[in-house]
Order: sequence, then structure tokens, then C-alpha cells
Amino acid sequence: MKKQVLLMAALAAAGAVSAQETVRIGHVAAMTGPVAHFGKDSENGARMAIEALNARGASIAGRKVKWVLVGEDDAGEPKQATQAAQKLADAKVNGVIGHETSGTTIPASKIYFDAGIPQISASTTSPKYTQQGFNTAFRVVANDIQLGHVLGRYAAKTMNAKRVAVVDDRTAYGLGLATEFSNSLRQQGVNVVAKEFTTDKATDFAAILTKIRSANPDLVFFGGMNAVAGPMLRQMKQLGINAKMMGGDGICSDEMQKLSGGTMTDGQVICAEAGGVEAAGKPGLDKFRAEYRKRFGVDVQIIAPYSYDAVLAIAAAMDKAGSSSPAKYLPELAKISYKGVTGNIAFDARGDIRDGVITLYTFKAGHRTPIVVTK
Repeated sequence: MKKQVLLMAALAAAGAVSAQETVRIGHVAAMTGPVAHFGKDSENGARMAIEALNARGASIAGRKVKWVLVGEDDAGEPKQATQAAQKLADAKVNGVIGHETSGTTIPASKIYFDAGIPQISASTTSPKYTQQGFNTAFRVVANDIQLGHVLGRYAAKTMNAKRVAVVDDRTAYGLGLATEFSNSLRQQGVNVVAKEFTTDKATDFAAILTKIRSANPDLVFFGGMNAVAGPMLRQMKQLGINAKMMGGDGICSDEMQKLSGGTMTDGQVICAEAGGVEAAGKPGLDKFRAEYRKRFGVDVQIIAPYSYDAVLAIAAAMDKAGSSSPAKYLPELAKISYKGVTGNIAFDARGDIRDGVITLYTFKAGHRTPIVVTK
């Protein structure tokens, strides 16, 4: 009898284990290369969300779920991004968070669409991403049209910029943002006195900065990432260009101080992050930042709160659908309204975040300091 009881208990335990569902969420960003600090930040945020789901025993339609993060590295390279996307598609992950940059997210999005796997980018801002007609593509941050308009308006109305030089790194992100910023400046009646371009791998800017110096700008706008913007800022100082620098979220982290070789002065750089919270949401975001530092021993760069919310929005959609099957929860994700640490997560018909806010920052003593939250 005792053996029979033990056998029945073992069978019950085995049944409980087999009844547990595994939900795998893919995450892709640069884990290596010049923008890996942003990629790791994004992955950390997604990991915190996975850990939170497991800690609270989040289930789907009453079924126990083990939540797993499947990380891939695209190194910020489009070709590697499509390879990573195909790997996740072949593995039949239940959803994807990523990619990090517009140049990697856009080509990868076609693969996820073909596989029917929902994808939420926590940082891609190029309008092209959600203009492709893929019903699997979403983003939780404002796009470059919104970002460029806000930056152009701030440069003209608040900074009173009169002569602006515009540089981009020829990536989908950098060129797109620079174009939208330039369009906004024209609407404000501000002159673009120089337009130059570089690459996202460049380290020597002497030629383009010499041309820019002759145009005597009071503001240099850079469309690209801080791995390029930092050294450019250092070389601006070496060439006696005393203009301020402005850019998007790609230059909006404390890494700028180190990358500029310590040459960045207080208030010299103004940047904008596609996202942020208004006063009512600040306590929740501050709590997240504190928990992030406790978990990883470093401060949030930019992306982590958005990748965190992206994972939890997918989990909420699965819960509403009663299924982790992409085909079944995708309609729920499209109409989700989820209150996250970055604000309410809800998407328009294209997959863009509704009522996305933008936060303007400067730097003081090398640290990013908020100026204003706006739309």
C-alpha cells in the first residue's frame, strides 16, 4: 500500500511538471560592438520582467507557466540581425523584444512577420519600422517624426539657435532623425548652414568638422549613437568649435562623458529620449531604477524600462487571450492597454505607441539631467 501511495504521488508530481507551460520570449540587441552598453541595458530590462513574472507565478488561463528569456546578439549589424531573427523564428519563440536600432529592427521585422511572431521594439524610432504594414510590429517609444519635431522646436524656440549644422551617420536611425529634425527647423525658420555625414564606425571627423567650423554654427545636431558623438564632441573642442551639440536618444546616456574624453561641459549637450514619464509616473519609474541598480549593480542607461514594459505587455496580452500562441494573443496585443512603469502601453493601427511622450535632457557633472517632458 505504501509503495502504491508513493507511486501515485510521483505520478501526480510528474503530471504537475508536465502541465507547466514554458513561454519563451526572444530578445535581440547588440551584446557586442560599439552600442553594446545600450543592448545590455535592454536585455537587463527584459530579464527583470521575466524574473518578475516567474516570481509572482504568472499563469495563462490558470496554467502554470515558466517564463524564459532567449537572448541573441546582433552586434548592431543588419546582416547579423536577420540571422538572429531567423534563429528565433526557427526556435518558434512566443514573442520577441527587439531589436535595438532601426537599422537592425527593420530588416528583422520581415522575418518575424513571415513567422507570425509578435515583435515589440523598446528603442527603434524610425517611422519606416511601422510603415511596412506588418501587423506583428510594435514599438513602445515615440518615433523620429515626433522626436525630430520636438528637438527642432526646442532648438528654435528655447535655445534660440540661428545657425545649425546637421551631421548624420547614414544609418536608418541617424539619417531618419536628422531628416525629421531638419524638416522641423525649416518650419521654425531656422537656417541649416552645413550638412555633413559620417559613418557609425568613424573615429576621425577632422574633414567634416573643418567644413562645419567655417559655417560658424551655434548648434551641431548629430543623428547617430554616442559611440560616434562622444569622440566628435572631443574633436569639436580641439578645433575650437564652441557650439552646443544636440541629438536623440542615441547620445542620451552618461557614457557621453567618458566617450568625449571628459571634454563635455555642463549644459553643452541637449538630447531627447523617446519616452519618459510625467510627474504622476515618476515614483514608479524611480522604484524601477532602484530595483535595477540593486539587481545589476549599475544604473539604467535608457532602454531597460521600455523592454521591461514590452515583456509585461506581451504577458498581459497572452493572459487576456488565454494562450501563448502568437496567432491567438496577437489580436489582444494590438488592442492592449497596460499600465507600465513608462506609462500606459497602447498601440495605434500601425503599432506605434499612442500618446508617446518625449523627455529632453542635458548633462551636469557628466550625468544626464532632465529638462522637460513633452509631446
